[in-house]
Amino acid sequence: MHEVILSVGIDIGTSTTQLIFSRLTIENRASSYTVPRIDIVDKEVIYRSKIYFTPLRSATEIDAEAVKRIVREEYQAAGMTPEMLRTGAVIITGETARKENANEVLEALSDLAGDFVVATAGPDLESVLSARGAGTDALSKEKRTAIANVDIGGGTSNIAVYEKGVLRGTCCLDIGGRLIKVENGRISYIFPKIQALAAANGISLAVGDRAYPEQLYGVCRLMAAQLAQALRLAGADSHHAGLYTNNGKPLPEQPAIRAVTYSGGVADCIYQEMEGDVFRFGDIGVLLGKAIRADPDLSRVERFTSIETIRATVVGAGTHTTEVSGSTIHYEQGTLPLKNVPILKVSEEDEASLETLKASILNQMPLYMPEGKAEQLAIAFTGEKRTSFADIQALAAAIIESTKEVISSRYPLVVVVENDIGKVLGNALNVLLKREKDVICIDGIRTLSGDYIDIGEPIAGGQVLPVVIKTLIFNS
Repeated sequence: MHEVILSVGIDIGTSTTQLIFSRLTIENRASSYTVPRIDIVDKEVIYRSKIYFTPLRSATEIDAEAVKRIVREEYQAAGMTPEMLRTGAVIITGETARKENANEVLEALSDLAGDFVVATAGPDLESVLSARGAGTDALSKEKRTAIANVDIGGGTSNIAVYEKGVLRGTCCLDIGGRLIKVENGRISYIFPKIQALAAANGISLAVGDRAYPEQLYGVCRLMAAQLAQALRLAGADSHHAGLYTNNGKPLPEQPAIRAVTYSGGVADCIYQEMEGDVFRFGDIGVLLGKAIRADPDLSRVERFTSIETIRATVVGAGTHTTEVSGSTIHYEQGTLPLKNVPILKVSEEDEASLETLKASILNQMPLYMPEGKAEQLAIAFTGEKRTSFADIQALAAAIIESTKEVISSRYPLVVVVENDIGKVLGNALNVLLKREKDVICIDGIRTLSGDYIDIGEPIAGGQVLPVVIKTLIFNS
């Protein structure tokens, strides 16, 4: 058995906006005599849009109508309609996510893009999507080492480290090719953090100044050095901590990075020498690429070529956001799809006993009741070591005891577990609730606190559900 579904990725970045459409093939890889094991077995990009400059009304506002017009035109060019799409992601990335109406644009595009296309943002997720689109995860597995992908766009640099195919850490810095803009030979915009970094190193810059390539190359060398520090290839200076987006955290100390790949709009300026006018894109991207290529600390590790450069994030969004739930699931007809459901995650430590599990849910529940009433949420935990009939019955009773606000609300009870117990746990919940409450219980999905989940309509003959785990945290 196999099924083909269509996916879209839409990336609205600091510099560029682009789309891809892809074909995902879902197949049961188990034998006839075992429980179905359904996986995504093939991902193929079938259409790539033109690359557009992201339309802005002002320095603080995206031109939502212009973005929607781009999306509509590219759908027509690809021969696609929203109804044809089963999954995908619309993401606003980098500096653009700071714009005043970013949420509004995402919401509008999510509605345009189909019933189960999701709106998502957040620098950690962007780091992962760009690395997977660049092929860094697969390369680290092939080379059996730790490789970092540095996705350098117009406003931010997203870093993800993979070791032997496993994600080990992410971070995001305010380093990008359009943090200094140049028009008619003069500086027209400087991001405050970059202006401060330059000033601290004796380089005075102001809007309206003539743009001297030598001077701005000096600033780009400082930015390249900050990337080397983020990769722990050089010691961090006193300015480094302040350059993380949203006061984010640095990469973990281990594993030590042995190689690097680059993606994003600046990547092409790293992998090849750009001749001619260094300001031809109206920014410092060409100079930044040159500075990264020449940085002595960044040159100490091997540099591999990415599968994708400027399209890495959109390819990641269109082909790598979707997972499929386990084959032992429980859901009610007519309750799906669900979008933007926050995850209430029980830690493994709290999951050790049913009492601490209940206490964890009860203690966190007020966070999901902003007006004193429960909103839609999903209870998530691993479900490890609870496989016997008696264990499942006791677990179901504990969940019901601690989720009374959800059970009395109009929303379905949603439970997400890692262990392969979704169907039996869902059935136990259903029986204890006397089938008077809609229950959705899925397994095979790993989540973190602060995540959101989208659950699509059933596919593969109703055996699995497409799922997207995401972070909806915008840059402030």
